[in-house]
Amino acid sequence: MQKWVGSASVMSAAVMGLDVRPVSVEVSLIQGTPMMQIVGLAQGAVREGRERIRAAAAQMGLHVPGLRITVNLAPADLPKTGAALDLPIMLGILCAKGDLPQDALQGTLAAGELGLDGSLRSIRGALPIALFAAADPHIARLLLPAANLREASAAKGIAVGGSESLTHILAALNGEARLRGPAVLLSPSARPSGDRAPDDGGFDLSAVKGQPVAKRALEIAAAGGHNLLLSGCPGSGKTSLARCLPGLLPTLDVREAVDVTTIHSVAGLLADGAGLKRARPFRAPHHSISEAGLIGGGTRPRPGEASLAHHGVLFLDELPEFGRRTLEALRQPIEEGQVRIVRAAGSACFPAEFTLVAAMNPCPCGFLGVPGRCRCLEETVRRYRRRVSGPLLDRIDMLVDVPAVRWEQLADAAADETSAVVRARVSKARARAARRHGTINARIPPVRLEEACGIDRGGRSLLRKAVTHLGLTARGYHRALRVARTIADLEGRGRVSEDHVAEAVRFRGTC
Repeated sequence: MQKWVGSASVMSAAVMGLDVRPVSVEVSLIQGTPMMQIVGLAQGAVREGRERIRAAAAQMGLHVPGLRITVNLAPADLPKTGAALDLPIMLGILCAKGDLPQDALQGTLAAGELGLDGSLRSIRGALPIALFAAADPHIARLLLPAANLREASAAKGIAVGGSESLTHILAALNGEARLRGPAVLLSPSARPSGDRAPDDGGFDLSAVKGQPVAKRALEIAAAGGHNLLLSGCPGSGKTSLARCLPGLLPTLDVREAVDVTTIHSVAGLLADGAGLKRARPFRAPHHSISEAGLIGGGTRPRPGEASLAHHGVLFLDELPEFGRRTLEALRQPIEEGQVRIVRAAGSACFPAEFTLVAAMNPCPCGFLGVPGRCRCLEETVRRYRRRVSGPLLDRIDMLVDVPAVRWEQLADAAADETSAVVRARVSKARARAARRHGTINARIPPVRLEEACGIDRGGRSLLRKAVTHLGLTARGYHRALRVARTIADLEGRGRVSEDHVAEAVRFRGTC
């Protein structure tokens, strides 16, 4: 007859998409054939955790001969992935064995990956786990690897502590040492720079010669979060202009920073020791990207480039070269600001409120309209442009032609406006929009659009002509009105006038 030795239960969590589910790690020790069995839909890295736990235990002299260890991950019908359950399983075994007092883990949620030498390595999703723990009144403390502490400290209302090694964690739980907190991990000068802001990537608007119309469109796009398509021959500055956009945007506020950091944490893109990201993300995937890579997916849904650009910029260079299905998959997130992914193994919803900036050539060779350079047939040009569908183009607020830069513009030594100067105007315009309706103008719902704009009689008359003679769709009408609202905000005007509408309508048909 098998003899019971001990049992313990440790609180942990599993990240599913951006959602966090509680996991109870239940450990039972009985006399019998030495083995460890993990049940409860443990997958991949969770099952492999047995070997990491055995190696770490042997390294620390915690070998437990003659015991059969059963670990149940409850709820049993919830799939568990990743290595974050290594630490709670190890703590549960030691608590059941008597090496830790039974009350040492009372009110404590633990998550962390074990190294073979007993070190603790960073995990994905530490911030959403911390936010989940802070919202649960039964959880008072969170144990994490030291590399995740700054990230998790953004969650208020819960004590966050950890260490680089299991040995130190055990000493702290036995009252022989103190857990480390996020404030003592790194000096300010040693902290990773990925969470600093603004991050312009070294591109400044003053370095781009000429292109006054495109620069104006870029400022409007930054102020209102509007989508922008730049079309022009190679070398005209389309990519440089797009890469200047992050430098025109204000830094993330705390709520936005938490949202962005959560997504990047789940995707495993945060550097060890990083805190909240304050720079707005700028994502520029190659045109060979898959549909799942762009909007998210996988057997276990993960965020794609559209979600990684949340509250930032998604730049698609050489737009017609992207796969048709890949581009069409963007239609829902552009319209709704989120991506819903449904798979047999589970579903997830990822936020995707990004500003889309796209660039393309006017024809396959790129030199349409340049005398002696373009030999593309008319049908070839039409076929090339049809790679970008009408419904997708209808979701882009401003279509801007970027002509070749003339010699006089290249040689002009006069200083243009810097990104910092434009960013100041953008910040004021965004602040006006936030005070008026709590969001950027690109996100004003249609039911509130008329009230938010307060458009005058001349502007309304011009919009009626645009719909009648230029064939603006209902979506195009609303988008033109939002752009006009942003133009008015940049000028500090309370009402949208005819001039604002005229500029907005021109931007829907200059390409």
